[in-house]
Amino acid sequence: MKPYRRRSSSTLSVRRTLRRRGAQPKVVALGGGMGLSASLAALRRITGDLTAVVTVADDGGSSGRLREELGVLPPGDLRKALAALCGDDDWGQTWARVIQHRFRSKGEMGGHAVGNLLIVALWEQLGGDPVQALDLVGRLLGAQGRVLPMSAVPLELQALVRGHDPERPDDVDTVRGQATVALTPGEVQSVHLVPHDPPAVPEAVEAVLDADWVVLGPGSWFSSVIPHLLVPELLDALVETKARKVLSLNLAPQPGETEGFSPQRHLEVLGRHAPKLALDVVLADEAAVPDVSAREPLVDAAKRLGAALELAPVARADGSPKHDPERLAAAYDRIFRMHGRIGPWR
Repeated sequence: MKPYRRRSSSTLSVRRTLRRRGAQPKVVALGGGMGLSASLAALRRITGDLTAVVTVADDGGSSGRLREELGVLPPGDLRKALAALCGDDDWGQTWARVIQHRFRSKGEMGGHAVGNLLIVALWEQLGGDPVQALDLVGRLLGAQGRVLPMSAVPLELQALVRGHDPERPDDVDTVRGQATVALTPGEVQSVHLVPHDPPAVPEAVEAVLDADWVVLGPGSWFSSVIPHLLVPELLDALVETKARKVLSLNLAPQPGETEGFSPQRHLEVLGRHAPKLALDVVLADEAAVPDVSAREPLVDAAKRLGAALELAPVARADGSPKHDPERLAAAYDRIFRMHGRIGPWR
C-alpha cells in the first residue's frame, strides 16, 4: 500500500447510492468556528446522519458579552454550525442569513448576532437545557444535522506561550481566553481548559460512540480543534469508539497561534495533547504539500498517529485560503468509501 494517494475530484455518486439503499454513514464532526462550518457544509452533502460537537470556550465578540452578562455557554460557534447545516433551498438560505445577521449600531445591541440571541433566549425559556434548545433551533432552520456543545459548562482556554511578550522572547507565560490565544504573537507550547476536567454533554459522547466516522478539524488548531481532546469523557469516547477517524488539516498556518507551523507540526502537537488517540486518515490539500520532500515528513507524522495520508484538492479554485464545500465533500466521500465499510452502512 502506498503511503499516500492523490485522487482527482469526482461527483458524489455514493450519496445517491446510499440514499437508494436507505442507509447513510453516521458522521460526527468536532471543531468550532469557520473550520467546523466548512466541514459541515461539505458533510451534509454526503450524509443525512450528521452531528456537530462544538467547542464552548469562546470569550470574544457577541458570545463573550452574552457569556459575561448572563453566564451562558458562548453561542457563536454553535450558531455558525447551525447555519452551515441549513439547506440550499430558499428556506435554509434565508434562515442561515438571518441567524448570521449582526445588528449595526453604536449602542448595546451593536455586534450581536440574531442567532446568538435566539439560542440564549431558548436556553432561558427551557431552564438552561442547551441540547433541547439547540434541537429546537435546528428544527426551525430545517438544519440537516444536529448541533451539540462539547460541554454544558462555559470553559476558559488557557495556553502556555513562549514569547507572548515580545520584550521577553524566551519567557513562557500563561495566556487566558480563546480570543487572546488565537491571536497571540508568541509560540503556543500547550493548551488546557479551566475547569481542568469539564463534564462532556452525554449526547455528544453517545454520538461519538455510535458513529461510523468521526471528523476532527479543520479549524483553529489550539482554540477549536485540540480543546475537544481536553474533555476527559469526550477523549475517552474518541479512543474507545469503533468509528474510523479522519483529521482534516488546515490549508495554511494561521496568524498567531500556528504561525510558521508545517503540516506535520500540526499533527505533532495534537499527538502531544492526546497521546492515546489513534487516527485512520489525515486529509491534506495537495497544494499544501506540493512535492515529495514536503510529503515524506507528513506521511511519517501521520503514521505515528496510526493514519494514512490522503491528498486531495479541497481549496477553492480562486486561490483563497478557504475550503470549497463540493471539493471537500468529494474528498470525504472517497475517504469514507476507500477506508470504511464495503456495501450498505449498518
